[in-house]
Amino acid sequence: MKVLAVDFGDKRTGLAVSDESGKFAFGLETVTADGKNKLAKKIADIANEKGCSLIVVGNPINMNGTRGPRSERACAFAELLSEVSGIETQMFDERCTTMAASNYLNATNTRASDRKAVIDTLSAQIILQNYLDSRSR
Repeated sequence: MKVLAVDFGDKRTGLAVSDESGKFAFGLETVTADGKNKLAKKIADIANEKGCSLIVVGNPINMNGTRGPRSERACAFAELLSEVSGIETQMFDERCTTMAASNYLNATNTRASDRKAVIDTLSAQIILQNYLDSRSR
């Protein structure tokens, strides 16, 4: 079963996809769109094109475990995405994924000018790999 992961953001949204076995995550791309409806349609088209049967949306829960406005926006977007795509969506805790992606980019000496283009995709890949690993336990 292929899974698509979404790192939902206000300006950019990172995407990652799993292999057929659901064991490995691969960064796909970062997408933008004018408005949430157009963004949901764009992501739905990608999910269907890739043959995904599940979409995992990163849930930016606060470090103390509470849900804030960003989490509420991500959950609302996941609902919209499920309606538009016809594919089940699940929320998955994304705490510290952007920090992990940033640390990885630091370790690989990725220039600041290149970071914006890859950090959202890398964050989606980390969300997806964490999700896949949690399922296999």
